Amino acid sequence: MLRARLAQCSRAVASSSTAHTPSSSLHTSAVLQASALRKRKSRVAEKANIEKRDERERAAQANRPHVVLGYRPGDEVKWQSCDLARVIVTERDILAAPIPPMEPPKSDKDVHPPAYMNYGVGPTEKELLFDVLPTLSVQGTALRREAVLRMSAEEPRFDINKIHSDQFLETQKAIQLTRLVDLRNANARGIAYENRKRIVAEFSEPENPTDTGRPEVQAALLTLRIRTLWEHLNNFKKDISNRRSLRRLIHQRAKVLRYLKRLDRDRYDNVLGRLGLEPESVEGELVV
Repeated sequence: MLRARLAQCSRAVASSSTAHTPSSSLHTSAVLQASALRKRKSRVAEKANIEKRDERERAAQANRPHVVLGYRPGDEVKWQSCDLARVIVTERDILAAPIPPMEPPKSDKDVHPPAYMNYGVGPTEKELLFDVLPTLSVQGTALRREAVLRMSAEEPRFDINKIHSDQFLETQKAIQLTRLVDLRNANARGIAYENRKRIVAEFSEPENPTDTGRPEVQAALLTLRIRTLWEHLNNFKKDISNRRSLRRLIHQRAKVLRYLKRLDRDRYDNVLGRLGLEPESVEGELVV
């Protein structure tokens, strides 16, 4: 009985002492709620900052020039008005050119060369084939006419109509030659060869028109290959191997242009305009 009374007294003393301690006024749940509120506010602020950063990156990416095409969205005029676009020949241009007629013209003067000559036929060959050769053929026909007239007066077996058939034959040869040297007969490699020849002549210096080691020429040739490969990949999206080749060409062009920038800043700025490229498309990190 005494033991039970002592235990009851000790519990009463303990409860009374605990009720009057200063720490009893601070509840543990209030501290936890305040901490959770601070964490919640920090998470909301962090999420808002991340969204703002992503929005700025998306806006910058949307305004950034295309790493392959070199100009900003909606600025296709920059490419259409540049020197490289003016020089190269596309398959669309070749098909839009008039086809040499099949019918023979009335005279040799009506024979006109095609708009785009096949690769290997330059200005010198064009002059020989369509200016010098027809003239020589006409002169040869005139000499044959005189000989036939002279011989027909002596021997009646020579016919004057043979002269007219010779003229028709020479004209027919000229027509066949115009259709033969048309660039329509070339394949993709032939068109690429013609474009490379035009680019080298356009971007080289006048005193050295075949300077293939010039940085401007190298950058122009790489830009042509990049655009050709980009058109191919738009049609064949699963060509993974050529996608790696596209990345390699883009970084190679950027390397050539960075070298030219260190060499001569004025030449660098000039060639960017001639190639239809923005500086952001060849500088900094290039993600293809």
